[in-house]
Amino acid sequence: MSDTPAQAPSDRTRVVRYNWLARYDRQTVEAILDATPLAHVGCMMNGVPFVTPTFFWREGDRVYWHGSTAGRMFKALESQDICLTVSLLDGLVLARSAYNFNCNFRSVMVVGRARLISDAEEKREKLRTFVNGLIPGQWERLRPAHDKEITATAIAWLPLDEASCKLRSGPPEDNDEDYAFPAWAGVIPIRYQVLPPEADPRNTAGIEMPADVSRFTLG
Repeated sequence: MSDTPAQAPSDRTRVVRYNWLARYDRQTVEAILDATPLAHVGCMMNGVPFVTPTFFWREGDRVYWHGSTAGRMFKALESQDICLTVSLLDGLVLARSAYNFNCNFRSVMVVGRARLISDAEEKREKLRTFVNGLIPGQWERLRPAHDKEITATAIAWLPLDEASCKLRSGPPEDNDEDYAFPAWAGVIPIRYQVLPPEADPRNTAGIEMPADVSRFTLG
């Protein structure tokens, strides 16, 4: 399949350290990206590297994120290549030696040149996709966005052309001679827990929570 390359899409996305944990197929990339709305975007600003946490969403072969038009990151994006990362911690791996302690995880790195969206209606539609991606139908239940809010919002996107994954699962991997050492080894699984929604005490009387709010999941 053309969208599931066996090799890294570029030299800079090729995993070198622990390369047997690497995956480059689009299906795995998308599955990890779709498991969480939180990413980190790294770029240089005034000669200093900054990594900014941000909500993001995927549409097809692009990832999008938003912020303030006054934010320094959005002023620097289009002049350089950047890196967007997503990480999910799935377990703490306790080995028989400190050297072999590890973690089970899923991660994605995407590199490339981001682009900004300037058209107001396109920004409005992208924000609608973002909100409804979190809670289906929520955009339509909200107070309509003011034009000045759309103007104040910056949206950037990055293609998934250069993306790589790294994943680990399973038990500890100890040195052969250490398996007889009398220390407990194993995995502490980690799962993301979404608790029951808590209503704003200032909600209008009689407003009921949409059923889709309780269906929000992560992981």
